[in-house]
Amino acid sequence: MANMYNRQAAVQYANLWWNRRNPAFPNFTVDCTNYISQCLLAGGAPMRGAPSRDRGWWIQQGNWSFSWSVAHSLRWYLEGSKTGLKGRRVQSAEDLDLGDVIFYDFQGDGRIDHSVIVTSIQDGVPYVNAHTSDSMNRSYLYEDSTAYTPSMAYYFYHIDDSFA
Repeated sequence: MANMYNRQAAVQYANLWWNRRNPAFPNFTVDCTNYISQCLLAGGAPMRGAPSRDRGWWIQQGNWSFSWSVAHSLRWYLEGSKTGLKGRRVQSAEDLDLGDVIFYDFQGDGRIDHSVIVTSIQDGVPYVNAHTSDSMNRSYLYEDSTAYTPSMAYYFYHIDDSFA
């Protein structure tokens, strides 16, 4: 049987570490995607591609792939991956489950600037946790963010349940 994504474990990790840094991992000034990657790993997502930084999704011995730590790279990794950790872009926030990922393009220029993980769904609206500006159980809309712009675009990614 293939390994399955443990959404609850990913959310539990997200809630445990939302406002602090796990010393087992590097800490980045812009830490959002490193945090999301840790959550995905806690949910059982398998790493692959080491030691090539521009291939796969991984962290080991003080080195990591771009997709581990860069929101734009993680978005493309999820979309292009055929085995292990995979995700597919869905049309709306209502298509998301716990443990799914939302990416933000603050300027609307096609370049992903930020990533968050869905930690609860209230009345059909995803609420998220994030690092960099640490937040817990925040509406995914981010209208209260200093980075919010009217041009902001959302990219909703459903993480595949199976890592086959």
